[in-house]
Amino acid sequence: MTNTSDKKNKNSLVVVVSAMSGVTDEILEWAKFFTPLPNERDLDMALSSGEQISGALLSIALNSMGHKSICLNGRQAKIYTDSNHTKARIQHIDTSHIKELLEQGYIVVVTGFQGLNDKGDITTLGRGGSDLSAVALAGALNAQACEIYSDVDGIYTTDPRIESKARKIEQISYDEMLELASMGAKVLLNRSVELAKKWNVPIFARSTFSDGKGTLITREDKIMEKPVVSGIALDKNQARVSLSGIKDKPGIAAELFSKLANANVNVDMIVQTIGRDGKTDLDFTVPKNELEKAKLTLNEFSQNADFIDFDNEVAIVSIVGVGMKSHSGVAAKAFESLAKDNINIRMISTSEIKISILIDLKYAELSVRTLHSAYNLDRF
Repeated sequence: MTNTSDKKNKNSLVVVVSAMSGVTDEILEWAKFFTPLPNERDLDMALSSGEQISGALLSIALNSMGHKSICLNGRQAKIYTDSNHTKARIQHIDTSHIKELLEQGYIVVVTGFQGLNDKGDITTLGRGGSDLSAVALAGALNAQACEIYSDVDGIYTTDPRIESKARKIEQISYDEMLELASMGAKVLLNRSVELAKKWNVPIFARSTFSDGKGTLITREDKIMEKPVVSGIALDKNQARVSLSGIKDKPGIAAELFSKLANANVNVDMIVQTIGRDGKTDLDFTVPKNELEKAKLTLNEFSQNADFIDFDNEVAIVSIVGVGMKSHSGVAAKAFESLAKDNINIRMISTSEIKISILIDLKYAELSVRTLHSAYNLDRF
């Protein structure tokens, strides 16, 4: 659950709800009983029902306690999106109706995860879309802050279920949180962090079950001490695609990745190796839940490669920290630490504040503990 407070009226409250635990997965299983690739427009119709149940029941409960509350679905809240079903992007929010209700003293409960396209169809925003709805509404309403409530009390240096010495982070920058979220940290959706940065909306990641202040996600210049490494993220939802013997000619990579983009397949790490025989090898990663779509797309490309292979027994472990901008040796320490534990590196990608390493899935949790210890993340 997320709430926002308006600057002009500190008592104004907008609450964004998600579906009850397990409901979305259950609906998805029902749909896949009929076909592994359900019609995505109809799937959005079904998936959006979970949030509507949560929102209506919460509003009923608030009213029964004497609070003036009203529930709005995505259409009623005027959250407009594109037509990319199951992964829609918010294009515009008309806040006039919500502001009217706030002025009338209502607590406005909004169903997260959903919106409306220009055809009048219900769309959903993808996994974690309720966070995205909350941040978007906070930005559109010019709220002081957006509070994201979950079953954890903040952002940790890594998953405490993997490393018991993981430490809660008091403050973290948008860029660091964006990298952690995109690479497997499950507390916040990366798109919600991206939007918060764009709108400069401070986010508090807090626990539903305690009064702790949680973790503040904010601008980098508001953080006094910037650690070299802030956290270690693990993403097990990855598959590796390997193409061997591709004809090395201009435009071949553009053709391949254009086909994948048109099929709405997200590609992450990419490594190309050019051989001496006029051919090249190409390796990249895709989310496991998009592997079937990738396979269908690559069937159209098979005549351009000698061999295509798929491996879903891999994981990506990532080291993230704004302090990496001004410190050398971060990558070397990671590679040395993994080598000591005989963990083989399959692929590597880097950015200014992140190093991502593809490894065999069986070493996933060991690699997290190894890197967490290597950077002394339990000692601060």
